[in-house]
Amino acid sequence: MVIAVLAGAKVTKVRPGVVVSSDLYHRERPDVIMGILTTQLPRSPGLTDHLLSDWRQAGLRASSCFRLYLITIPQVDVSVIGRLTEQDWEQVEVRLRHGLGA
Repeated sequence: MVIAVLAGAKVTKVRPGVVVSSDLYHRERPDVIMGILTTQLPRSPGLTDHLLSDWRQAGLRASSCFRLYLITIPQVDVSVIGRLTEQDWEQVEVRLRHGLGA
């Protein structure tokens, strides 16, 4: 997980995100592909949302939801703040497959 100035659907602010691009991608490109994390928890999560089970272990301050709202940002503009547990990462991968048809 990283933190950076990210554009959201309504506002641009410093927020956490989950890098979903691969090491191969990072070797060839100057940017990262990220999905955002939000503390605005949906009442009914969509198929491309995941309420993090282990948000405290990931280093977050509050209960958070992964949103498949993908953005790219230069690698130099992100700072690592934590790591998702394997359980949460697997669920993020499921949401990626749902949203991207992979």
